Amino acid sequence: MFPVARTRTLIGPADPARSVTVAPPSVAARELIDRAGVVEPAAHRRARPTRRLVLTAGTLAAAAGAVAVLRPSGESTPDAPGGFGGAAGLVLVPVAYQFDADPPAAGPRLRALANKIKDAGYDHRSGRYMFHHTKVWGDPVMSSPDDRHHVAFVGETKVWQAADGTGSQANSQLEPQYPDEESRAYWQRKLPQGRGGDDPSLIPLPPMELSPPPADPSRLRKLLKIEYGPGAASKAVSTLYARYVIPRPVRAQILRVLADLPGLRWRGQVTDRVGRAGVAVTYDDREHGVQFLLIFDEGTGGLLAHEMLTLAPVRLSAYQVILDSSWTDHVG
Repeated sequence: MFPVARTRTLIGPADPARSVTVAPPSVAARELIDRAGVVEPAAHRRARPTRRLVLTAGTLAAAAGAVAVLRPSGESTPDAPGGFGGAAGLVLVPVAYQFDADPPAAGPRLRALANKIKDAGYDHRSGRYMFHHTKVWGDPVMSSPDDRHHVAFVGETKVWQAADGTGSQANSQLEPQYPDEESRAYWQRKLPQGRGGDDPSLIPLPPMELSPPPADPSRLRKLLKIEYGPGAASKAVSTLYARYVIPRPVRAQILRVLADLPGLRWRGQVTDRVGRAGVAVTYDDREHGVQFLLIFDEGTGGLLAHEMLTLAPVRLSAYQVILDSSWTDHVG
């Protein structure tokens, strides 16, 4: 979400709480959304991926064939108090898949991957806290009145969480990013420039029930919301990996459960937004004009990233990159 200083800059003198100090939330928007755990059946849900001021965080990441995916755009402008971070920001565009046209069905490849994955580094560690470090586009996303120009505020989160839900969380707001050059130019004129950001101080997390994900296929299918289709399942996989440190047997079973879903396509070798090699699958939800993308580590079978793209025109809509996932006894 917006930092307090950023929101007050937008409102200006009309802010009735201009002199009031607002404490940070004890739980981030993403955590509240994840705790709700409610997925509406596809028949009753209408996705509107580009008409939004979206407060999300459990979504998404990008894939690529062999290319860098961050492209600086323009020159920086001088800092101004209460601004929105680096002036120009970055334009992030979809990049080529290994199999772009006529990709094969993902099922056989996912089963083969599940059968050959190896231990991750954290499989041999233990600790009081599960540690996750993620980066998310869409915190929030703003669109122009004509729905043509979009800007995403990017959040970076570190979470240390014990089995009873308690722990700490640190949030940082990064500079904005854009799906195309025209959006960057539009919002550069509209948004105040300069440096801004959230206070990365630790926020305590309240108790909550955390049940480790099961390796049992039937229970795992329910947890991954398979009954609602590949789109809901891809988001559930992303949520699961951003909350738990997933052991090898469960990682393998997740791949096998996904392999049974119709409509998943194998995109082959890709590179995520932080330069890690992986393999990718996609699902095209033509009804809502959206493509869902999952990128897995080919060695461990773990999730690296999850992304959502609009299909017409094809452009980035949201992403989540899981930068680290492990066990630790220390916070901070």
